[in-house]
Amino acid sequence: MEVLNQEKILVIQTAFLGDAILTLPMIQKLREKFTGCSISVICIPSTDEVFKSSPSVDNVIVYDKRGKQKSLRSFFQFVKYLRKQSFTRIYSPHRSIRSSLLVLLSKVEKTFGFENSAMSFVYMVKRNYHKAVHEVARNLELIGYDTSGENWKILPLINISVTIKEKIHSILANNNLQNIIAIAPGSVWNTKIYPKDYFVDIIKSLIGEKFTVVLIGGKDDSELCDDIAHHFDSNVKAFAGSLSILESIELIRNAKLLLSNDSAPTHMGMIADIPTLTIYCSTVYYFGFYPYNQRSSFISYDDLKCKPCGVHGHRTCPIKTFDCAYKLHPGFVVKKIHELLTP
Repeated sequence: MEVLNQEKILVIQTAFLGDAILTLPMIQKLREKFTGCSISVICIPSTDEVFKSSPSVDNVIVYDKRGKQKSLRSFFQFVKYLRKQSFTRIYSPHRSIRSSLLVLLSKVEKTFGFENSAMSFVYMVKRNYHKAVHEVARNLELIGYDTSGENWKILPLINISVTIKEKIHSILANNNLQNIIAIAPGSVWNTKIYPKDYFVDIIKSLIGEKFTVVLIGGKDDSELCDDIAHHFDSNVKAFAGSLSILESIELIRNAKLLLSNDSAPTHMGMIADIPTLTIYCSTVYYFGFYPYNQRSSFISYDDLKCKPCGVHGHRTCPIKTFDCAYKLHPGFVVKKIHELLTP
């Protein structure tokens, strides 16, 4: 442990929710490594809730790069603000050109980034971006942490207020929600989304086994979740778009299992530390974004020459079959759920 009380550390992570969550273990280890330091995080508005709830983060700097601060003038005003903060170290797991420019113009001497970052020459220390390991391990390697064996399997930690806990408890009680399975059926990318009718079949099976189902997601997932819920009565409740990130995590914590596409809710399941089953349609687990606590797993139909068709997915299947989803029949998913729920 390094005792450097004067260190003012800046972490740049302006990616979306899943990447933000997977940065938390790295920040937690930075807190341990530099006793007495202060840690600030640059993030986008949609993820500030996550970083503000981290016990390892002292200050959250919101950068609305796609909104109010997207202009060139706003960018340089933001750079001017960063210079005034007198940071001594910058770690940037985010690899975009904008992040690298922030590093370059900040005039901080000790800077750390990945070798495949845009403008990687701006970093004093460049780490290898090992594609064959989990994203949590990659981020930990950025700060020089030993990730051998299973050392990297560090769960992201957040603080959840008593108010949020009481709200979720009230929701569960008022809706008589017990023996819960949480399902997150949405994604930003359509080819990551398991078919709606298949989710309906899975839920029918779960209800037949006396489970109740809660559907979670963001505002963009509300229509899909409502459509699924309309097939059922009080045994299925849709909460997409009506709960904050922290409220959704607290709801998940009260579930027996989380079923998710390859999307941010998978990583919310790691915060909640519950059994999480991730469905891979067009993507694959070895990209490094799978659930990694001891009680979790993934399921994927891989006997396809076209899979994976991309790192992030697509709006539509490039070859118009979507076999990666349709050949992964609901029965396979239900069987895997049973395996995870069996002690």
